[in-house]
Amino acid sequence: MDIKKLQALVIDALEDVKAQDIKLFDTVHLTSLFDRLAVASGTSNRQTKALAASVRDKVKENGGTIVSIEGEDTGEWVLVDLGDMIVHIMQPAIRAYYRLEEIWGDKEVKFGAAKRTAKRGDEAPKKTSRHLTSQTATEIEPKKPGRKTAARKTADDDQAVKAPAKKAAAKKVATKVAAKKPAAKTAGTRVKVAVSKTAEAYKKSVAKKAPAKKAAVKRAPAKKTRSAA
Repeated sequence: MDIKKLQALVIDALEDVKAQDIKLFDTVHLTSLFDRLAVASGTSNRQTKALAASVRDKVKENGGTIVSIEGEDTGEWVLVDLGDMIVHIMQPAIRAYYRLEEIWGDKEVKFGAAKRTAKRGDEAPKKTSRHLTSQTATEIEPKKPGRKTAARKTADDDQAVKAPAKKAAAKKVATKVAAKKPAAKTAGTRVKVAVSKTAEAYKKSVAKKAPAKKAAVKRAPAKKTRSAA
């Protein structure tokens, strides 16, 4: 039997018969003969015997082993040997005289915590109804995306097929627009500027006077040059 379960059974058996000043000690580090030691007090011979009998019956009912019981004749000090655990049931005067707590009480175990630990181990998992289980699973699991209908799937496939064609058409239109635009003028190209009316009239008047000047130059006698000295 598991030591935690065994110590919980012993404590319950002692409490059922109103044992006083129950102490539980861990003795694994002190001896290899047993792992736990319990000490309890009974106010009379009759009570100490009843406490020993309660421990014996409780352990047997739960499948434990009783190695031996000593001291039932007098009832002043009854020892119950459970193999991995020793239980000392003593009257207060005998207990104060022998002081077992000073010998084995190096490491005390809080039996309240020991009982809770044993009960947790014995508890079976609680059954839940299928309705609650399914509801909990639904709340915990993330929602899956809904399936696409046949019509929606067909529309998505058509869009996937048409997408490349649309891109090609847009690219073709962009190429035509770029071709129609006039090329940008490079540096160094002459640009014709419209001549103003005043400049054009001045140019005509100059052209008319040019023949008269030429004729006058022809008629004028040539100047004599000085002869060389």
